[in-house]
Amino acid sequence: MAVMTKRLSNLDRTLKLVHALTQSIEGLSLDEMAALLGVNRRTVERLRNVILIHFDLDETVDGRIKRFRIKDSPGRAYARPNAAEVAALQAVVEAGRIEGTANTEALEKLLSKIKIAFDSAERRRLDNDLDLLTRLQRSRVAAGPAVIASPEDLTTIQSAILAAHCVDFDYQPDWAAAPAWRRVIPYGLIHGPITYLLGKMPDRDDPPFTFRLDRMSNVRDSEIVGCPPDDWDLDAWMSRSFGIWQEEDHGIVLRVLPHAVERARAWRFHPRQQFEDDGEELLVRFRSGGLFELANHLFGWAGDLVIEEPAALKDTMEQRLTAAQEMLRPKLS
Repeated sequence: MAVMTKRLSNLDRTLKLVHALTQSIEGLSLDEMAALLGVNRRTVERLRNVILIHFDLDETVDGRIKRFRIKDSPGRAYARPNAAEVAALQAVVEAGRIEGTANTEALEKLLSKIKIAFDSAERRRLDNDLDLLTRLQRSRVAAGPAVIASPEDLTTIQSAILAAHCVDFDYQPDWAAAPAWRRVIPYGLIHGPITYLLGKMPDRDDPPFTFRLDRMSNVRDSEIVGCPPDDWDLDAWMSRSFGIWQEEDHGIVLRVLPHAVERARAWRFHPRQQFEDDGEELLVRFRSGGLFELANHLFGWAGDLVIEEPAALKDTMEQRLTAAQEMLRPKLS
């Protein structure tokens, strides 16, 4: 009880000193702090050192007397990002530039605003750590389509979402010879190496469909009212997909062989996967569409698992294996 009382007393003194240092315009000397708290100078020095760890403590010299004050509100000290957090955002921005991700420009602006918000003293303190972390930290850029999506188009779509309006654009998929006009109700944006607009045609019963942002042109706010229903759940929609591919979902069952069980337990095949022990083997169960993309993903597990169900996934895998064999055939003259 006595120990707890002492800890509360120290906490009370520390909080009281933080408040005083925040409110003071000229700053407080160590002797003034000691008088305020009714403690000796040595105790005040310990409290000042603790406060220095958590707050930006400004030190000025008034004649021969040092004065201290907390420059910002106490809340700012805890809201201010540290070097590791800024470096993490910068690594994401750098990867986004390489991938051409549509929301990279917005993240770049956020990064600039964060850096500008630091005062000169904060910036000096941050720079050395930030320089080292940014030089020795990267986000991996995976192999995939090299696309360039317009940040302006992304902004237009986001503005339409906020206004509850439909989006108009011209769209040209791979198989089309020319772009065609589309008007969709925006059901969401899915970011990644490729950014997709998930949209539904007005006055049609078709489910929402994905549109690649880099294949859209003349994107504009239609100013026609259109928004998803109140009970629309983008996360639930994505959980029925594999990647972004949405089709009739299937009950997927994968049997992981004993030597790969530990690896599989640490792997995310699907956000809603379930594991089931079966002797020394492991069953992985989930429901998903996107069998083509799932089959491509499972190539990396060749020799480690067996596709148990459904038959449609086995058929898709056979087709992918046949296509893969073509890459090994010598060209016939």
